[in-house]
Amino acid sequence: MATDWLGSIVSINCGESLGVYQGRVSAVDQVSQTISLTRPFHNGVKCLVPEVTFRAGDITELKILEIPGPGDSRQCGDLQQTEMGIPGVGCQVGPSQNGTGKVLKKPISSSAPQNIPRRTDMKNQDIIISPQQQCSKSYMDRHVETLTQSKGFRRRHNSWSSSSRHPNQVTPKKSGLKNGQMKSKDDECFGDDIDEIPDTDFDFEGNLALFDKAAVFEEIETYERRSGTRSRGTPNEKPARYRHDENILESEPIVYRRIVVPQNANKEFCTDSGLVVPSVSYELHKKLLSVAEKHGLTLERRLEMTGVCASQMALSLLGGPNRLNPKNVHQRPTVALLCGPHVKGAQGISCGRHLSNHDVHVILFLPNFVKMLESVTNELNLFSKTQGQQVSSVKDLPDTPVDLVINCLDCHENAFLRDQPWYKAVVDWANQNRAPVLSIDPPINEMEQGIDAKWSLALGLPLPLGERAGRVYLCDIGIPQKVFQEVGINYHSPFGCKFVIPLHST
Repeated sequence: MATDWLGSIVSINCGESLGVYQGRVSAVDQVSQTISLTRPFHNGVKCLVPEVTFRAGDITELKILEIPGPGDSRQCGDLQQTEMGIPGVGCQVGPSQNGTGKVLKKPISSSAPQNIPRRTDMKNQDIIISPQQQCSKSYMDRHVETLTQSKGFRRRHNSWSSSSRHPNQVTPKKSGLKNGQMKSKDDECFGDDIDEIPDTDFDFEGNLALFDKAAVFEEIETYERRSGTRSRGTPNEKPARYRHDENILESEPIVYRRIVVPQNANKEFCTDSGLVVPSVSYELHKKLLSVAEKHGLTLERRLEMTGVCASQMALSLLGGPNRLNPKNVHQRPTVALLCGPHVKGAQGISCGRHLSNHDVHVILFLPNFVKMLESVTNELNLFSKTQGQQVSSVKDLPDTPVDLVINCLDCHENAFLRDQPWYKAVVDWANQNRAPVLSIDPPINEMEQGIDAKWSLALGLPLPLGERAGRVYLCDIGIPQKVFQEVGINYHSPFGCKFVIPLHST
């Protein structure tokens, strides 16, 4: 009885460890309980060995896919060679209407991951009829029509070739090159046989398990280390990002307290970058200027440097390049400069000269005195060579609001000037003009300031100014570092690339 199954095409399921084998039965041994398959396929892939043998204990399930009939050994062999190339696809016998065997392709379930056949490969694989049945044009048309109506699909009817051609070959109707190309494209897209559609779902989990992500990333990192390229890192790591103003190179820790004064500062300020700038007393500030003058930083140099820095700050407050350009000559800014007969007034006059040189309308108020300081006289001589206007009476000051008021009336020593009528009249005019006020080197005592300032400009190092001084700015007047050290100040410049910087109260 065992010899009756020789030549049959069977499918043997050996469990998850060995998988599924398909092939033709070549030998059956009842004594040793073994079965041998020739030209075997393992999980849809052709085996390298010509024959494999299985024990009965290893077989979980055995399916007979085809039983050979008389004279069918060669045809079924060709069929097996063709059909086994598609994973999970075998052939099964089904009785036809005329009693002959008709072989149809049928997908077989498998535990292994399946490959989805391409449309171009499946397009030309049609239904295979046994050799006993002759395939004619009318039979193929009836078969296609029957399958189309049974599945509920609408399919384009193709013209079949003559009996001399292969019965599976479909040739488009030739109605010109363009129509032939269009029909071939339609057949490629819509010409799949309905029996070619797999009945089983694609095993996504099984195919995903074949991809070892950890091993792939390890291989990529090993290659990049060997080739010297920059590692891209694992997907969970994010590359470091830096701002446009952030240094990517490692540097020494930042020291924010780089200026140390000999006595405890009454008030401390800090710059935009966080550097601490302590205030100094008026006595220490006066000593610092005296030592600097002894080393060559004369009063004339200090006045010039103060005038440049103060005028630069004033130009920024007036609008900078948006206000001062040739297209805005009709909006020429007006500045009222209030100065007293002392060194602070000379600093204001120097600032007015530079502002007038930058096409700013400057109105200088200076009271009449019989005798003035030499520094004030020199600055007045230079100011008189500009287009600026000098007045000595409050009545000559403008009645309308000006763009900016620069206050240089107050002095650290001469307190008696605040009792003069001209001083009180000018203070009243400034408070009623409603223009913003910039004070240059204001005194410490708030009671000595008759005009509330919006901005104050300190020289070298700030004094402990109060709330009426407004926002404090600091300008560099050119004092060397060793001059600071000589008066007992450990000094490192906080200005950076600027000559005027803002200070913030701590």
